[in-house]
Amino acid sequence: MNILIAEDERDIALLYKEALEARKHKVTITLNGEDCLKEYHDVTHIAKFGHESSSAHYHSNNDSPFEVLLLDYKMPQIDGFEVAKEILAVNSHQRIIFASAHVKETLEDSIKQLKQAVELMQKPFTIKELIDTIEDKEVYTALQKLNMDLNIVRASNPTHEQIMDLLERLRRIEKMRTF
Repeated sequence: MNILIAEDERDIALLYKEALEARKHKVTITLNGEDCLKEYHDVTHIAKFGHESSSAHYHSNNDSPFEVLLLDYKMPQIDGFEVAKEILAVNSHQRIIFASAHVKETLEDSIKQLKQAVELMQKPFTIKELIDTIEDKEVYTALQKLNMDLNIVRASNPTHEQIMDLLERLRRIEKMRTF
């Protein structure tokens, strides 16, 4: 996966990058919201119009060369919420994961304003939790299709196995529905 991270604490950003690259993901880090938006728009433009060959990872089904954006909620210059708002305005299908050490209810209220499915990780979290969340894309996409409220799922802090079990149960229910 191609992942864009916006995290204002350099050591944390580098830790995320190292762990994700060890899992064979391509990771770009930015240290503030302004740089994140610039990187997102520059790479998206390059991918769409082909001015550089370095961005051949463009996925037309998502209108973005990044499968995942991991945004720190509180950053200098432009915060994660404003970054998400701008990106979702141009690409409503962009997968966004907020990482925040701040009060969860405040973050959830802000996410509701986006009127988009975004994910939330409460800091501090382990590298394993980060990897599981990022790599569970297919599960969360399927849950979205089944009209699951992802914030409720995330708030219960499920394990990967619990998420897979939930998805399987929902698929069985969906098959039994008659219209």
